[in-house]
Amino acid sequence: MKILVTGANGQLGRSLRERSVIQSTAPVIQSAAPVIQSEAKDLSFVFTDVTDAPGVQTVHLDITDAAAVRAMVAAEKVDVIVNCAAYTNVDAAEDNPEVAELLNATAVGILAEAMKEVGGLLVHISTDYVFGGEPYNTPCTEEQKGTPTGAYGLSKLHGEQAILASGVRYIIIRTGWLYSEYGKNFVKTMLRLTAERPQLSVVFDQVGTPTYAGDLAEAILRILDPSSPAAPQDDNYGSPASSCHPECPSCHPERSSCHPECPSCHPECPSCHPERSEGSIFNFSNEGVCSWYDFAKAIAEYAGHSGCEIRPCHSDEFPSKVHRPSYSVLDKTKIKNTFGLQIPYWTESLKKCIQNLNA
Repeated sequence: MKILVTGANGQLGRSLRERSVIQSTAPVIQSAAPVIQSEAKDLSFVFTDVTDAPGVQTVHLDITDAAAVRAMVAAEKVDVIVNCAAYTNVDAAEDNPEVAELLNATAVGILAEAMKEVGGLLVHISTDYVFGGEPYNTPCTEEQKGTPTGAYGLSKLHGEQAILASGVRYIIIRTGWLYSEYGKNFVKTMLRLTAERPQLSVVFDQVGTPTYAGDLAEAILRILDPSSPAAPQDDNYGSPASSCHPECPSCHPERSSCHPECPSCHPECPSCHPERSEGSIFNFSNEGVCSWYDFAKAIAEYAGHSGCEIRPCHSDEFPSKVHRPSYSVLDKTKIKNTFGLQIPYWTESLKKCIQNLNA
C-alpha cells in the first residue's frame, strides 16, 4: 500500500516519519520520489510538504494545486493520502480567513477529488475546534453538530464537508491539543517559560484532553496496516461492494460477535448499510480530562521546574480575537471499539514526550 503524507514536516507528519524509519532501497519499488518502507507489512510512504525540514527527505507538493496533486497521485500510484497539512494558527486565521479556507477546505476538496478519481482512501485530520459554539459538559461525539466559533474552526468544518460531498472513501479523525517533540506547541512553550520565569498564569476555564502526536501516528498506522485486523479490508474501506467492518460476522464468520444493535453485522458495515458506504468520522485524543492550567502544572512537575509558580486564571484575562471552546473533550468510544485501540492516559504520554525532549 502506497501512502502519501501531506504536511509531513509538521508535528503529526514528523511523528509518522519517526514510526516509518526504514529507508527503502528495493529496486522493485519504482518511484520518482523518496519512498520510506514501514516496519508495518506492505506499507510504503511518500512524505510531502511545501517546506523542508533538517535531516529528512521531503517531496515538494502544494496541495492547493489540483494538477500537481493529481500528477503525484498518478506517478506514485498512491492508494491512501494521510492529510496532516493545515493552517493551524487560530488567532491569525481571524485576520486571514481566506488563507485558512484555502488550506483547510479548498485544498482538502482537491485531495478528496484526487483520491475519488483513483478509488483511493483519504485519511484527514480535523479538530475539536469544529465545536465550541454551544455549551457542552459531556464529551463530544462524532455525531454532534459542528458549531465552530472562529475562522479556523469554520474552515476545518468546511474541509470535512468537502470530503463528505466528494464521495471519496474517507476516514476523518478529529483531535485537539496536539503536542510532540517537533515544532512549536504548548508543551515546549511551557518547558521554556517555566524554566525562565518565577511566575506564570494559565487559563483553567478551557477543558479538553492533550493529544501526543506519537500516539495519534501509531493509531493511524494501526488503522492502515494491512496485517492488522483493524485495517481497511482489501484496501476498500467504505466500498459497499467489497468491504465491511472487521467485526462483521456476515463477511468474517470466524468472528462470531457482532454489535448488539445489529443482528447481522456491525453497524459500520457498508455491505449492509450502504448509507454509510463512504467512510466515517472518528475522535482521537489521549485518555482523561484536564484544563490548560492542569496541563501546565504537569509539564512543570515532570520537567522538574519547581521554581515557577503557576497560577490559574480566566480566559478573559488574555484578550483574544477567538472564542476558544470552553469544553472540547472528545468521546473516543467509536475509534476504540472500531479499531481495537488502547489509548494511553494523557500524563503517561506527556512523560514520554518530555523524556524524549531531554534525551
